[in-house]
Amino acid sequence: MAESTSLPFVPSRGGAVALRWLLFAVLALFALFYLMPLFVMITTSLKSLDEIRTGSLVALPESVTFEAWTTAWSSACSGIQCEGLRPYFWNSVALTVPAVALSTLLGAVNGYIIAQWRFRGANLIFSLMLFGCFIPFQVVLLPMARTLGFIGVAGTIPGLILVHVIYGIGFTTLFFRNYYVTIPVELVKAAKVDGAGFFRIFWSIFMPLSLPILMVTVIWQFTQIWNDFLFGVSFSQAGTQPVTVALNNIVNSTTGVKEYNVNMAAAIIAAFPTLFVYAVAGKYFIRGLTAGSVKG
Repeated sequence: MAESTSLPFVPSRGGAVALRWLLFAVLALFALFYLMPLFVMITTSLKSLDEIRTGSLVALPESVTFEAWTTAWSSACSGIQCEGLRPYFWNSVALTVPAVALSTLLGAVNGYIIAQWRFRGANLIFSLMLFGCFIPFQVVLLPMARTLGFIGVAGTIPGLILVHVIYGIGFTTLFFRNYYVTIPVELVKAAKVDGAGFFRIFWSIFMPLSLPILMVTVIWQFTQIWNDFLFGVSFSQAGTQPVTVALNNIVNSTTGVKEYNVNMAAAIIAAFPTLFVYAVAGKYFIRGLTAGSVKG
């Protein structure tokens, strides 16, 4: 008796279209679900306090006002303590830009050395740096505070830059090392034959090829440093605090009436740089993550 074979089910053209639209509908529901908090934040920040108390949470503002945004951004200061986010926002800019640049550059050099310039103990050093990526923030608070005090940068923006550079080197080295091992070693050997040295090879060959992983590292470090709260609240003082610490102070303020519209506006202002970076360079982040995934 001949053995029957069953063909796989192939939906009709109409069924395939229906399944596609069903998938789109499900994805749209998920998108609405995740975007609803942002929608509520934006609409609440554009309402007055009276409208917030009497109106619906998800309703559009009856009359748009930017007074809450002005209050959240304003920099009315008493001594060195300010009420608005403006000075702390620029503190975060002064902290994040050099910390991202330094940690990315050091990670690129480390990854280049470990991946292409083989030496005794390279794998051990890489393993130790990789282990450092998994050390919780709380473990390093006390020794880091003692170190910052010893070198005289405690409570300053340069001190916070140093903290984030040190803590980020493990991640940036991991990213660049996994990317650089995919580049043929023959390129380095050919450059050595032509008389190129260590830094000439790095700047002329590897850096021009590093744009995908460079974007990943910059986005990763920018997000981690800008959104950091624990290091900011632990190693800063009045006048040098980053925007996340100032946002916490505004939201948790117990003086006067709770201004939910100001709180929402302040939260959006504090989150805007990371939202902007992901909106502009998000596709490069995905491409860079997969660029070094073939060979590890």
